[in-house]
Amino acid sequence: MRIFLFIIVGLSLFSSCASRKDLVYFQPDSTALNSSFNINAPTLKPGDILTISVSADDEKAALPFNQIGAYQNGVFQNTSLFVPTYTIDANGDINFPKLGNIKLAGLTRVGAINLLKSKISQYIIDPGVNINIQNFRITVLGEVVRPGAFPVQNDRITILEALGMAGDLTINGVRKNVLVIREEDGVKKEYRVDLTKRDALNSPVYYLAQNDVIYVEPNGARVQSSKYTQNTSVFVSIASLIITIVAVIVR
Repeated sequence: MRIFLFIIVGLSLFSSCASRKDLVYFQPDSTALNSSFNINAPTLKPGDILTISVSADDEKAALPFNQIGAYQNGVFQNTSLFVPTYTIDANGDINFPKLGNIKLAGLTRVGAINLLKSKISQYIIDPGVNINIQNFRITVLGEVVRPGAFPVQNDRITILEALGMAGDLTINGVRKNVLVIREEDGVKKEYRVDLTKRDALNSPVYYLAQNDVIYVEPNGARVQSSKYTQNTSVFVSIASLIITIVAVIVR
Protein backbone atom coordinates (compact mmCIF):
# COMPACT_ATOMS: atom_id res chain seq x y z
CA MET A 1 0.00 0.00 0.00
CA ARG A 2 2.84 2.32 0.83
CA ILE A 3 4.44 1.65 -2.53
CA PHE A 4 1.12 2.36 -4.22
CA LEU A 5 0.91 5.70 -2.42
CA PHE A 6 4.44 6.64 -3.48
CA ILE A 7 3.61 5.79 -7.07
CA ILE A 8 0.55 8.06 -7.06
CA VAL A 9 2.46 10.94 -5.50
CA GLY A 10 5.38 10.43 -7.86
CA LEU A 11 3.17 10.41 -10.95
CA SER A 12 1.34 13.58 -9.85
CA LEU A 13 4.63 15.39 -9.26
CA PHE A 14 6.04 14.18 -12.56
CA SER A 15 2.99 15.29 -14.51
CA SER A 16 3.11 18.79 -12.99
CA CYS A 17 6.80 19.38 -13.61
CA ALA A 18 8.09 21.47 -16.51
CA SER A 19 11.68 21.48 -17.67
CA ARG A 20 13.87 24.57 -17.71
CA LYS A 21 13.86 24.46 -21.52
CA ASP A 22 10.09 24.90 -21.52
CA LEU A 23 10.11 28.01 -19.35
CA VAL A 24 13.25 30.11 -19.84
CA TYR A 25 13.13 32.86 -22.45
CA PHE A 26 15.88 33.39 -25.06
CA GLN A 27 18.14 30.52 -24.08
CA PRO A 28 21.77 31.01 -25.16
CA ASP A 29 22.76 29.87 -28.64
CA SER A 30 24.79 31.13 -31.58
CA THR A 31 21.97 33.04 -33.29
CA ALA A 32 22.99 36.48 -34.57
CA LEU A 33 20.55 39.23 -33.66
CA ASN A 34 19.59 41.52 -36.52
CA SER A 35 16.04 42.68 -35.78
CA SER A 36 15.56 46.31 -36.84
CA PHE A 37 12.61 48.55 -36.09
CA ASN A 38 13.24 50.55 -39.26
CA ILE A 39 12.74 47.39 -41.32
CA ASN A 40 9.79 46.06 -39.31
CA ALA A 41 8.03 49.31 -38.42
CA PRO A 42 4.22 49.03 -38.81
CA THR A 43 2.69 50.76 -41.81
CA LEU A 44 -0.53 52.75 -42.00
CA LYS A 45 -3.61 50.90 -43.23
CA PRO A 46 -7.15 51.70 -44.38
CA GLY A 47 -9.32 52.23 -41.33
CA ASP A 48 -6.53 53.76 -39.24
CA ILE A 49 -7.63 56.87 -37.36
CA LEU A 50 -4.92 59.53 -37.25
CA THR A 51 -4.48 62.75 -35.35
CA ILE A 52 -2.48 65.22 -37.42
CA SER A 53 -1.34 68.62 -36.25
CA VAL A 54 0.72 71.17 -38.16
CA SER A 55 2.79 73.89 -36.57
CA ALA A 56 5.10 76.65 -37.75
CA ASP A 57 7.09 79.60 -36.44
CA ASP A 58 4.30 81.77 -37.79
CA GLU A 59 1.34 80.13 -36.05
CA LYS A 60 -1.24 81.78 -38.26
CA ALA A 61 0.42 80.29 -41.34
CA ALA A 62 -0.35 76.78 -40.03
CA LEU A 63 -4.07 77.47 -39.47
CA PRO A 64 -5.23 76.44 -42.99
CA PHE A 65 -3.71 72.98 -42.40
CA ASN A 66 -5.56 72.37 -39.14
CA GLN A 67 -9.26 71.58 -39.11
CA ILE A 68 -11.82 73.96 -37.62
CA GLY A 69 -11.33 74.26 -33.90
CA ALA A 70 -8.12 76.27 -33.81
CA TYR A 71 -10.17 79.50 -33.93
CA GLN A 72 -12.14 81.12 -31.15
CA ASN A 73 -13.99 84.28 -32.14
CA GLY A 74 -11.77 84.53 -35.18
CA VAL A 75 -8.59 84.54 -33.08
CA PHE A 76 -6.01 81.74 -32.95
CA GLN A 77 -5.91 80.14 -29.48
CA ASN A 78 -2.64 78.31 -28.95
CA THR A 79 -3.65 76.91 -25.54
CA SER A 80 -6.81 75.26 -26.89
CA LEU A 81 -5.57 74.01 -30.25
CA PHE A 82 -7.96 71.43 -31.64
CA VAL A 83 -6.18 68.27 -32.81
CA PRO A 84 -8.15 66.92 -35.80
CA THR A 85 -8.59 63.27 -36.72
CA TYR A 86 -8.49 61.68 -40.16
CA THR A 87 -9.57 58.18 -41.14
CA ILE A 88 -7.65 56.47 -43.93
CA ASP A 89 -10.26 55.41 -46.49
CA ALA A 90 -10.53 52.16 -48.47
CA ASN A 91 -8.22 53.63 -51.14
CA GLY A 92 -5.56 54.39 -48.55
CA ASP A 93 -6.12 58.18 -48.69
CA ILE A 94 -6.98 60.96 -46.30
CA ASN A 95 -8.52 64.27 -47.32
CA PHE A 96 -6.23 66.91 -45.89
CA PRO A 97 -7.01 70.64 -45.70
CA LYS A 98 -5.62 72.63 -48.64
CA LEU A 99 -3.75 69.58 -49.99
CA GLY A 100 -6.71 67.37 -50.88
CA ASN A 101 -6.40 63.58 -51.07
CA ILE A 102 -3.06 62.18 -49.95
CA LYS A 103 -2.22 58.48 -49.95
CA LEU A 104 -0.77 57.43 -46.60
CA ALA A 105 -1.56 53.70 -46.53
CA GLY A 106 1.61 51.66 -46.86
CA LEU A 107 3.79 54.34 -45.26
CA THR A 108 5.22 54.19 -41.78
CA ARG A 109 4.24 56.94 -39.37
CA VAL A 110 7.61 58.62 -39.96
CA GLY A 111 7.20 58.24 -43.72
CA ALA A 112 3.77 59.86 -43.57
CA ILE A 113 5.16 62.76 -41.52
CA ASN A 114 7.91 63.33 -44.07
CA LEU A 115 5.43 63.21 -46.97
CA LEU A 116 3.15 65.82 -45.37
CA LYS A 117 6.13 68.01 -44.50
CA SER A 118 7.30 68.01 -48.10
CA LYS A 119 3.85 69.00 -49.39
CA ILE A 120 3.18 71.62 -46.73
CA SER A 121 6.65 73.10 -47.29
CA GLN A 122 5.31 74.52 -50.53
CA TYR A 123 3.25 76.90 -48.39
CA ILE A 124 5.11 77.15 -45.07
CA ILE A 125 8.80 77.46 -44.27
CA ASP A 126 10.04 74.53 -42.17
CA PRO A 127 6.64 73.21 -40.95
CA GLY A 128 6.28 70.85 -38.03
CA VAL A 129 4.01 67.82 -38.48
CA ASN A 130 2.94 65.36 -35.82
CA ILE A 131 0.95 62.17 -36.50
CA ASN A 132 -0.38 59.66 -34.00
CA ILE A 133 -2.41 56.50 -34.66
CA GLN A 134 -5.44 56.78 -32.41
CA ASN A 135 -6.73 53.23 -32.88
CA PHE A 136 -3.37 51.48 -32.38
CA ARG A 137 -4.08 48.62 -30.00
CA ILE A 138 -3.00 45.04 -29.55
CA THR A 139 -4.91 42.12 -28.05
CA VAL A 140 -3.35 39.42 -25.86
CA LEU A 141 -5.33 36.24 -25.19
CA GLY A 142 -4.80 32.81 -23.67
CA GLU A 143 -2.45 31.81 -20.86
CA VAL A 144 -1.41 35.24 -19.62
CA VAL A 145 -2.10 36.89 -16.29
CA ARG A 146 -4.30 39.72 -17.62
CA PRO A 147 -5.71 38.98 -21.09
CA GLY A 148 -7.31 41.88 -22.91
CA ALA A 149 -6.96 44.63 -25.50
CA PHE A 150 -4.35 47.31 -24.79
CA PRO A 151 -4.04 50.76 -26.40
CA VAL A 152 -0.57 51.75 -27.60
CA GLN A 153 0.59 55.35 -27.37
CA ASN A 154 3.10 55.13 -30.21
CA ASP A 155 3.90 52.85 -33.13
CA ARG A 156 6.83 51.09 -31.50
CA ILE A 157 5.89 48.13 -29.32
CA THR A 158 7.49 44.70 -29.17
CA ILE A 159 5.85 41.35 -28.49
CA LEU A 160 7.70 41.31 -25.14
CA GLU A 161 6.24 44.67 -24.13
CA ALA A 162 2.76 43.47 -25.11
CA LEU A 163 3.12 40.32 -23.02
CA GLY A 164 4.42 42.48 -20.18
CA MET A 165 1.30 44.64 -20.38
CA ALA A 166 -0.71 41.43 -20.01
CA GLY A 167 1.26 40.43 -16.92
CA ASP A 168 3.49 37.86 -18.69
CA LEU A 169 2.68 34.24 -19.48
CA THR A 170 1.36 32.02 -16.73
CA ILE A 171 3.29 28.91 -15.75
CA ASN A 172 0.87 26.99 -17.99
CA GLY A 173 1.55 29.04 -21.12
CA VAL A 174 3.43 27.40 -24.01
CA ARG A 175 6.41 29.64 -24.68
CA LYS A 176 7.58 27.67 -27.69
CA ASN A 177 4.57 28.34 -29.91
CA VAL A 178 3.15 31.83 -29.35
CA LEU A 179 0.76 32.79 -32.14
CA VAL A 180 0.57 36.29 -33.64
CA ILE A 181 -2.32 37.03 -36.01
CA ARG A 182 -1.84 40.02 -38.30
CA GLU A 183 -3.88 41.47 -41.14
CA GLU A 184 -1.81 42.39 -44.18
CA ASP A 185 -3.46 43.78 -47.32
CA GLY A 186 -6.83 42.56 -46.09
CA VAL A 187 -5.57 39.00 -45.48
CA LYS A 188 -5.13 37.41 -42.05
CA LYS A 189 -1.69 35.87 -41.58
CA GLU A 190 -0.36 33.69 -38.76
CA TYR A 191 3.13 33.85 -37.31
CA ARG A 192 4.59 31.48 -34.71
CA VAL A 193 7.21 32.64 -32.24
CA ASP A 194 9.36 30.44 -29.99
CA LEU A 195 10.17 32.66 -27.02
CA THR A 196 12.64 30.15 -25.63
CA LYS A 197 15.01 30.84 -28.54
CA ARG A 198 17.03 33.97 -29.23
CA ASP A 199 15.83 33.84 -32.82
CA ALA A 200 12.50 35.19 -31.54
CA LEU A 201 14.20 38.58 -31.43
CA ASN A 202 14.61 38.39 -35.22
CA SER A 203 10.97 37.52 -35.90
CA PRO A 204 9.05 39.73 -38.36
CA VAL A 205 6.44 40.14 -35.61
CA TYR A 206 8.90 41.02 -32.84
CA TYR A 207 7.73 44.59 -33.48
CA LEU A 208 3.95 44.55 -33.47
CA ALA A 209 1.55 46.33 -35.82
CA GLN A 210 -1.79 47.91 -34.97
CA ASN A 211 -4.56 45.41 -34.21
CA ASP A 212 -2.19 42.43 -33.89
CA VAL A 213 -3.58 39.57 -31.79
CA ILE A 214 -1.27 37.47 -29.60
CA TYR A 215 -2.48 34.08 -28.42
CA VAL A 216 -0.65 31.93 -25.85
CA GLU A 217 -1.86 28.34 -25.88
CA PRO A 218 -2.12 26.22 -22.71
CA ASN A 219 0.29 23.40 -22.03
CA GLY A 220 -0.69 19.76 -21.58
CA ALA A 221 -1.02 20.00 -17.81
CA ARG A 222 -3.46 22.89 -18.16
CA VAL A 223 -5.52 21.05 -20.74
CA GLN A 224 -5.66 17.92 -18.59
CA SER A 225 -6.64 19.87 -15.50
CA SER A 226 -9.54 21.48 -17.36
CA LYS A 227 -11.06 18.04 -17.89
CA TYR A 228 -11.66 17.56 -14.20
CA THR A 229 -14.94 18.74 -12.73
CA GLN A 230 -15.40 19.93 -9.17
CA ASN A 231 -16.87 16.53 -8.25
CA THR A 232 -13.87 14.75 -9.69
CA SER A 233 -11.61 16.86 -7.49
CA VAL A 234 -13.68 15.89 -4.45
CA PHE A 235 -13.50 12.18 -5.33
CA VAL A 236 -9.74 12.40 -5.82
CA SER A 237 -9.36 14.11 -2.46
CA ILE A 238 -11.48 11.45 -0.74
CA ALA A 239 -9.53 8.67 -2.44
CA SER A 240 -6.25 10.23 -1.37
CA LEU A 241 -7.51 10.52 2.21
CA ILE A 242 -8.57 6.86 2.25
CA ILE A 243 -5.22 5.74 0.85
CA THR A 244 -3.41 7.80 3.49
CA ILE A 245 -5.52 6.33 6.33
CA VAL A 246 -5.00 2.79 5.07
CA ALA A 247 -1.29 3.36 4.73
CA VAL A 248 -1.09 4.58 8.36
CA ILE A 249 -3.14 1.61 9.64
CA VAL A 250 -1.07 -1.07 7.89
CA ARG A 251 2.22 0.60 8.77
